[in-house]
Amino acid sequence: MYDRTRKNPIQIYLSDEELDILNKKFELSRKTNRSAFIRQLILEGFVYDIDFSEISRYNFLLSNIANNINQVAHRCNETRSVFRSDIDTLRKEMDKLWQLQRSMLSNLPCEKQ
Repeated sequence: MYDRTRKNPIQIYLSDEELDILNKKFELSRKTNRSAFIRQLILEGFVYDIDFSEISRYNFLLSNIANNINQVAHRCNETRSVFRSDIDTLRKEMDKLWQLQRSMLSNLPCEKQ
């Protein structure tokens, strides 16, 4: 065996589906050998752990806004008028939604340029 700079072999077991995915990604990478491709995945790849609690909160706020819009529309159809308090309530809820969205976007991982 010749003098290698990488002396630590690893062995992993993949399902047929996982192996197919690896092979497809390897082909798309245009790398010339699989070891170089896997090393690049290890060194430069990303693994995301996603917390869906903020998305649940976002969906909850969207649902509240949709319900309030339906109530305002129903009242408009009955009385032919819109109350300023209804519009203010909708604006406050939209502000909460935008604030949550900005928070979610600011927590996304940034890729190196």
